[in-house]
Formats: sequence, structure tokens, C-alpha cells
Amino acid sequence: MKMNMGVVDRIVRLIIVVIIAAAYYAKMLSGVWAIVLGIVAVAFLITGLVGWCPLYAPFGLSTKKGGGAGGSPAS
Repeated sequence: MKMNMGVVDRIVRLIIVVIIAAAYYAKMLSGVWAIVLGIVAVAFLITGLVGWCPLYAPFGLSTKKGGGAGGSPAS
């Protein structure tokens, strides 16, 4: 499993996780939205920490400089 996420991609995902968590704890999210965004936050947290996005792999996409899954970086 090669890393296919660049630093900026990973940081953006982790910032989104923090925003979703803050909105949840501020009671701005509830019900179905809290569940859906909670699942998104968990997925973003895992992919942001690991540096590999399973949705990028089938398409050969990579935001990592110097290539990645597809051999050339996405622009």
C-alpha cells in the first residue's frame, strides 16, 4: 500500500475532522447529519493519518509529489 496523498491533502482532511468534531461538541450537529458527518470524519481521520486513500487507488490518482499510485502526480 503506497501513500497516494500529499501533505496538503492530508492536512485539509485533518482540519475537516476538527471542524466536524467541534460542530458536534458545540451541539450544532444532531440526528442523521451527526451520524453521516461522523462517518466522514472517521474516514478522513484514518486516511489523513495513514496517507492512503482507497478511492484514489482504482483511478490511479495521487496528490503526493513525485508520483504515487499512478506514477505521476495529479495537477
